Amino acid sequence: MTTATGKPRTTIPIVPAEDETMVSLYASREKIQPRSVKGLFATWRWVMVWITQLVFYGLPWLEWNARQAVLFDLEARRFYIFGLVLYPQDFIYLTGLLVICAFSLFLFTAVAGRLWCGFACPQTVYTEIFLWIEKKVEGDRAARLRLDQSAMSAVKFGKRSLKHALWILFSLWTGFTFVGYFAPIRELGALSLAGALGPWQWFWIFFYGFATYGNAGFMREQVCKYMCPYARFQSAMFDRDTMIVTYDEQRGEPRGARSKKADPKALGLGACVDCTLCVQVCPTGIDIRKGLQYECIGCAACVDVCDDVMDKVGYPRGLIRFSTQNGVANGWSTRQMLRRAMRPRVLVYTAILAAITLAVGLSLFLRTPLKVDVIRDRGALARMVEQGRIENVFRLQIMNATEVPQRYAIGVSGLPGIALASSPEVEVLSTEVRAVAVRVQIPPDAASSGSHPIQFDIRAVGDEAIHVSEKAAFLVPR
Repeated sequence: MTTATGKPRTTIPIVPAEDETMVSLYASREKIQPRSVKGLFATWRWVMVWITQLVFYGLPWLEWNARQAVLFDLEARRFYIFGLVLYPQDFIYLTGLLVICAFSLFLFTAVAGRLWCGFACPQTVYTEIFLWIEKKVEGDRAARLRLDQSAMSAVKFGKRSLKHALWILFSLWTGFTFVGYFAPIRELGALSLAGALGPWQWFWIFFYGFATYGNAGFMREQVCKYMCPYARFQSAMFDRDTMIVTYDEQRGEPRGARSKKADPKALGLGACVDCTLCVQVCPTGIDIRKGLQYECIGCAACVDVCDDVMDKVGYPRGLIRFSTQNGVANGWSTRQMLRRAMRPRVLVYTAILAAITLAVGLSLFLRTPLKVDVIRDRGALARMVEQGRIENVFRLQIMNATEVPQRYAIGVSGLPGIALASSPEVEVLSTEVRAVAVRVQIPPDAASSGSHPIQFDIRAVGDEAIHVSEKAAFLVPR
């Protein structure tokens, strides 16, 4: 059969139904039960767990000047960080902090890989805690695997129920602590016991608790593999001189089981005994022997277990170790690899980080704990008063960013004969905002009609270092 152009028509053969094959594009998740491991890096992981959680759970309970030391009071629009009182107008400092955190992450990643992920990331920390609870309730890895494969029974139901109950209690306490950073935690605790929390407080406690329960209890490595963007763009920060968890293929291959007394050279084998323990301890379930993979979070659990195996078979440690790709390929020593640490990328990150940190630090140090907003009274833009003087009324929003009451002297300048017709002093309580109506007058012939710039000067009585100058416009009618 041909087409209208004379070319042969292409026909599609019909495949019989019995020859069709269903191909699934979705790979079902295999549950990972990581094996417990002991060693230097496992100890450091638990040290970081204790440090981060003591800070997170303990910080809201600390007091400073008879108030909560760290409190982001959204209702009052004041943020307390020990002796520092910030307002929404100070949002720039939060921006600076986020930029510092971002460049710190870039710098640490360029130098030493994903140390944040492996030792301090909340996902890693809470997964470690949940795994510890699971181990205490259900047993070690072998016992958990047997429990997973066994049929439902009273023992299995009891262990699973206890485990989930402990997970839920821990998650709710985590959610309560999180909300305690945004509402006074002692009041929050009293309201919780009385069941009198507001709807938003209940929502965020359960929401954050549910997120902790789901991420650390069920999703675990799925968050690191598929949800966290860091796993995807880490390659842009890595190079061949970045310290990462590496497997020495030249030394380890060919791998294979052997007797402890056997000579691996005589058998034509490398140092790897193919025990697969490095895979069993990995929280993301990868085989580090396949090289650098984006799923590797740099926790170094495989380093600890491999060193333990090397000790048992009498081989030198370091088959799996923290090293660089250039270091492994060229057989460099630690000192040689450290010399390559100060490369252009690292120097640029360091310079930018130092500059931003210095700028934010100086800005906070030189910050005046007084803020003033000048708002014109729109009810009367300008008016004539006694003796023909011209008067404008302004509203000053004075924010006292200290934790002691302050008395401020108000002055005005900018036009001949300009003066205040209202009280020149005002008292503002600690961390409070007070609106003050200020009447400003000038002589009849002091200025032509139109708008004229003036300046308000507000100074703390007894502390000349605390002062603010704000510009305004004085209107003279025609």
